[in-house]
Amino acid sequence: MLASKRHGDILKLLEMDGSMAVSDLAERLGVSLETIRRDIKPLAESGAVLRMHGAVALPSARGEAPFEKRMREMSAAKKKIAERVARTVTDGESLMLDTGTTTSFLARELLGHRRLTVITNSSDIARVLASVNGNRVYMAGGEIRPDSGAVFGLSAIEFITRFFVDHAIISAGAVDVSGILDYALDEAEFARTVLSRGRRKIVVTDSSKFSRAGLIHVCDFGDVSEIVTEAAPPEEIATAVRHADAELTIAD
Repeated sequence: MLASKRHGDILKLLEMDGSMAVSDLAERLGVSLETIRRDIKPLAESGAVLRMHGAVALPSARGEAPFEKRMREMSAAKKKIAERVARTVTDGESLMLDTGTTTSFLARELLGHRRLTVITNSSDIARVLASVNGNRVYMAGGEIRPDSGAVFGLSAIEFITRFFVDHAIISAGAVDVSGILDYALDEAEFARTVLSRGRRKIVVTDSSKFSRAGLIHVCDFGDVSEIVTEAAPPEEIATAVRHADAELTIAD
């Protein structure tokens, strides 16, 4: 493989993963460590990549916000989930979306829809769907967090209780046999309120969230209409979902 072609392949891999160990790059490209280090050197000297201890990254990755990093994680799975949910939404319907990487993927999949009414606490979702295709977008007010661009707290919760929508959709921080969980109290409270405002109550979660140890209980499976994921959960979770009469959808 020509060095110039490997340079392009290195940049493509980093665009997908943000950063990679030098040894992983060598393995992915089928070359020795010595060869990959020689390839990295001119890229680093030109500023195209950043060299770190045993790893290499794109310049944007080092200063990347936590939310942007999470958008890279399980991105193919999140896109599958988003595509599946988007197909169940009809032009002219209303949605409430909490902040989350999977719901942000969903917002992008909804760009082909028209005349949607969207209520959210996510500046990313609001920015994606506002002012296109006749949509109406309402964003909860309050202090915007710098890490996620989202708004939480009493004012945000009071705002969304003014609406009742066709589809209330939340993302999950963790899922175990007890139900849907999260790691922050204010995020869990907001998500719980979102679910209460929908005719159809949907949780979108990639399979990496199954059996994680969440801190805050958001809701039971019985409080949810449907859970959409890209791979089957462990049997004990699937059984708990069935016993709660919630629908489990695998977006494959």
